[in-house]
Amino acid sequence: MKYFLVGLGNSGDEYEKTRHNSGRRAVMHVAKKFDAEFESDKKLRALTATGRSDLPRKVGPSDVVFVLPETMMNGSGRAVAPAIKNKKDLSNLIVFYDDIDLPIGTFKISFNRGSGGHKGLESVIRAVKSREFYRVRIGICPTTPGGKLKKPDAKKFVDFILGDFKPNEEKELKKVFKKITEAMEVFTSEGPSYAMSQFN
Repeated sequence: MKYFLVGLGNSGDEYEKTRHNSGRRAVMHVAKKFDAEFESDKKLRALTATGRSDLPRKVGPSDVVFVLPETMMNGSGRAVAPAIKNKKDLSNLIVFYDDIDLPIGTFKISFNRGSGGHKGLESVIRAVKSREFYRVRIGICPTTPGGKLKKPDAKKFVDFILGDFKPNEEKELKKVFKKITEAMEVFTSEGPSYAMSQFN
């Protein structure tokens, strides 16, 4: 079994810790757990790494390919499509990205959803000509003390997603990355249905 974990974001140091790079950072965190080291892949226009699940497996041995597109967010699909060669690859594709409809400190594993307006995910959907793949949606929206989402208005939206997390938000994000890593260990060893039942 081979899984493809793709972290969406913008390449470049100036974007490294922005909210819009949450997916990219999450995949980098997971890759460390799998002892995977990234190298430049000019063909894919991405950084790639390969790891292997070391947990007891119900679904058989699992190779894990990590992909970090080196394009800008809106062109992410150009780095993903060459790696996904058939329907089997597509069914084992997991795309990680920031989601303003989820609060900071949360994530959700989903399958066969629309893009929700996320330009990077739209690019991937167009490139692979399908929505039938998994996503890990990472919350980036602050909340009120009562738990209500505090979304920026349309004029401030771009500045918000391209802004850095506040120090207290960064702490929450690191906790989420740790939880996502646990989820991916289960996903690659026990299968997606079990992982979704345990972590969603």
